[in-house]
Order: sequence, then C-alpha cells, then structure tokens
Amino acid sequence: MSSVQLTHPGIDADRWPDVARVPATSGAARRAAALLVRHAVARLPLCVEMPDGRRLGAGGPTLEVRDADAFHARLAADGLVGFGESHLAGEWEAPDLVAVLTVLAEHVATLVPGPLQRLRGLWAPRQPDRNRNTPDGSRRNIAHHYDLSNDLFALFLDETMTYSSGIFHDLPADHGDLVEAQHRKIDRLLDLAEVGPGTDLLEIGTGWGELALRAAARGALVTTVTLSAEQRDLARRRVAAAGLADLVSVELRDYRELTGRYDAVVSVEMIEAVGAEFWPGYFERVHALLRPGGLAAIQAITMPHDRMLASRDTHTWIRKYIFPGGQLPSVEAVETSLPHGLHTVRRDAFGPHYAQTLRLWEEAFTARADEVARLGFDDVFRRMWRFYLAYSEAGFRAGYLDLQQFLLRRDPAAAPVVPEGR
Repeated sequence: MSSVQLTHPGIDADRWPDVARVPATSGAARRAAALLVRHAVARLPLCVEMPDGRRLGAGGPTLEVRDADAFHARLAADGLVGFGESHLAGEWEAPDLVAVLTVLAEHVATLVPGPLQRLRGLWAPRQPDRNRNTPDGSRRNIAHHYDLSNDLFALFLDETMTYSSGIFHDLPADHGDLVEAQHRKIDRLLDLAEVGPGTDLLEIGTGWGELALRAAARGALVTTVTLSAEQRDLARRRVAAAGLADLVSVELRDYRELTGRYDAVVSVEMIEAVGAEFWPGYFERVHALLRPGGLAAIQAITMPHDRMLASRDTHTWIRKYIFPGGQLPSVEAVETSLPHGLHTVRRDAFGPHYAQTLRLWEEAFTARADEVARLGFDDVFRRMWRFYLAYSEAGFRAGYLDLQQFLLRRDPAAAPVVPEGR
C-alpha cells in the first residue's frame, strides 16, 4: 500500500483533515518507521500488539495497533504528531492509556536514536509563525482553547471552575477532595504574596474567577485580566453574584497593555501561554507593575531544561491540537528570564498533585462523554481531549513534568519603571 488518503469516512475531513487522511508515504518509509518502533520499544516495559499477533517490547501496559500500515505511515511522515493523530483516528488503542503514555514519557529522551536526535532540526516540524505569541497571536491562541465553551469546562472541572492543579491534603485523593484542594492552592498563593485587607492585587490570567473571588473575600482590591472573552463574561457574573463587584475588576487585556503599580501580582499557569521569546518581557512587566518590595506568586508547569531546549521550536501534537503557541519553561529558563531587581525568594514543587488533578478531570470528562457530545463536540474531539488529559497526567507521573510555585520579590530599592497609573 503506497498511501491511503481517507482512512475513516466517518471523520469530518474538513474539521480534522490530518486525522481523516493518512499521509502518502513510500513502503520504504513505512518499513523504516516499523524498524524504529521495534528498536524503540525493544527494552521498554511495554507490550505493543500488532494486528498479525506479534508482540513487541519487554512486557507491561499494552498498546494495541489496529492498522499497522496507517500507524507506520503517520510515524514516518509526522513523528510524534502522527503518533497522536493515529490514536485520534482509532488506528491504535490502549486499555490503560495513561500507563502506556507514562512509559513513553519516562523514556522520551531515548525513543529516537541519538543520531536522529542530533538531526532533529532537519526532520522535526517547526512551529508555524502564526502561533507566535504576539498580541494578536496570543488572542487567537487563547481563544482556540479557552473559548471552546464554558459549558464544556464545567462538565469536568469542580464547582470552583479552577483549571489548574490543586494541592491535596493527602494523595491519592478523590473527587470529593478537589474543591478543598483548589482552595488550598489558591490560599497558598495568596498567603505567599501576603494578600490581605487593602492589598492592591493584580492577577494575570483570570481563569473563571475563583482566585479573584477568594482574594476579594480577604478584603483585597483585585484587578484580574484575561484574553478569553468566555472566561471574562463568566467571571464577571460570578463576581456580581458574590456581591464583590466593588472589589474586583475583570478586564479583557493583554499583560503587555497593563500599567500602574500593585502591592502583589499572582499568576497561575499563565506563563505557559507566553512563549519562550516573550518570557523576559513578561517578567519585566511583572517587575514594572510591582511596587518596590512587592511580591509575585507564580504557579508554572515546568519541564527539564534540556528537553525544553530540544523541543521549544518544534510543532508538537499538544501545540497543534490543544495549546497553539504554548511552551513550558524550565526552572532555569524562569530564573534566567528574571530582570535585575526581581529575584526568587522561594520555590516549591507539587508535581504529584497535578497528576492527581488530571486523573480526576479525565474521569469526570469520560463519565460525562454523552453530555460533551450533546454540546456538539464530535468523537474525534472527545478522543483528542482524553488523549490530552492522559498525555498530561503521564508527564507528571513520569516526572517529566513538574509543578512549581515561585515567590518573587521586587527589590525595595528598585527605581520606578512605569508611571503610577492608579
């Protein structure tokens, strides 16, 4: 078979062109991909079951290949992006998807042979220029994910509508612990930033407003900004319903547009949407917005520095389908992006808590799949979303990803950078 242009007539080829169509590849390319798979999994604690009954790998969680030609064609043409698209097309399955992806995440640095790794710049697809997080690009990238539907997020998030990791009292935890875990996370960040009565607080990245609500309940005056119109509208309704509109202002603004001076800045898992080229500018803005001596509490998903450097310019599956323009920093990247006068006071890691949070979200999403469908999201979308949640959980379970809370302080002796706008 040289290629199959449309493997799944039931998949909307206009909506999902690269899932519906298998890329045209030569038999030699598919055989080379098959050889690479055999080499990659030979010593992994994984079982890859082929359609002809062969089993590859050293044994462990099972990856079931349903269509070997299509699977190998996608790997040959698009590497790990093709691997994800093959799952969306149903060409491979896994009874325990997280377990399979965890094994792969644990060995990600060795899945591709060393010589090919060194030539990554030649074969790995580059991020499209349109995904750069310029002011206009950021708005498009944020809308792609966060403006999908508030109703969709409400189906798998807890009642706080908090879309970031909780911090649990004990692990493992269950769904009944999630609200408390989210409040514990938010309160910890507010405590780190010393937010209390009269604090002039800026939140960069509103989410759906829970942090702003809890800060205002402490008596803080809160300005919170987002690029998601859906988030802004719901956050405003929640603030009004809580009777806190006199303390909370929810604005649709880019962080680069902000002026004024604040006692504290809090930003939860927003830096991942900033883009590596803009990290120094982001932290310069945080520095400029803080009063001398002010504190910033930043929660961020991080990855190892060497892997960040290897993948930061690559068009990955997660960037193509979930977070266009997204880039996880390393701890080193954060530290080297800080301007003079803004320094780290402390840093705490909570990676296992994110793995648990993601597990609870995936369980809720799966349990309510019929309701997701009634919102108009088709089968490919639902498979994509489950793959994204499992892919993310696996990263944390493998230790490939981590969760950090940084506490930053502006040097009290630092000179003002922007005019007093308030």
